[in-house]
Amino acid sequence: MLLTTGQAAAELGCAVTTFRRLVRAELLPGLSRRGVRVMLPLATVQALRDRAEAPLGQLDVAEIAVLRVDVARHASEDDREWIGFSASLPPQVLLKALRGWWRCDAASVAAGGVLPVTLSGYVVAVLTGLGASERDSRGLRSFPEAVLAGYLTDLATPVKQLTAACPQDREVADLLLGTRLVSDSGGAIAYVRTRPTDLSA
Repeated sequence: MLLTTGQAAAELGCAVTTFRRLVRAELLPGLSRRGVRVMLPLATVQALRDRAEAPLGQLDVAEIAVLRVDVARHASEDDREWIGFSASLPPQVLLKALRGWWRCDAASVAAGGVLPVTLSGYVVAVLTGLGASERDSRGLRSFPEAVLAGYLTDLATPVKQLTAACPQDREVADLLLGTRLVSDSGGAIAYVRTRPTDLSA
């Protein structure tokens, strides 16, 4: 059975524009077209609907930053061609597309040790190597030594590409990639507690 993007969004309980980002990022297999309509298998949508939440409690920190991105688009910058995420970008290009500049608390980002990258509420890439940061004249931060620990080429299955040389970075990428991670923020960077706050403390 095939669903339209509108039907798929309704099944997932999200806006159709939110779901279409996953389509445009080339993360969903088995797409077909009927005229101007994009159709996809019900099984793919069900896999997304039933996806587990990110197991943040397994991380040895109280809070992490989350980078919320859009679908990759061409950039008018000297040091990179793209900004955002697409499963079709090569790893070295994707890293540049995801790396800075953001308004954030650099110390908090570094303390978390890992920066999950989410698109439409799913972890599609993971950055590590966040210890050093640079600040520009706008007060925005970049992390020039960031490492692309891993990324997805298929969200439905999911298919993970673990690209970090460090085994620990590969392990955390494998843990988080493809999971649900909802965050709220007025900007690109959100901050998420990894475990419930102890109200009795």
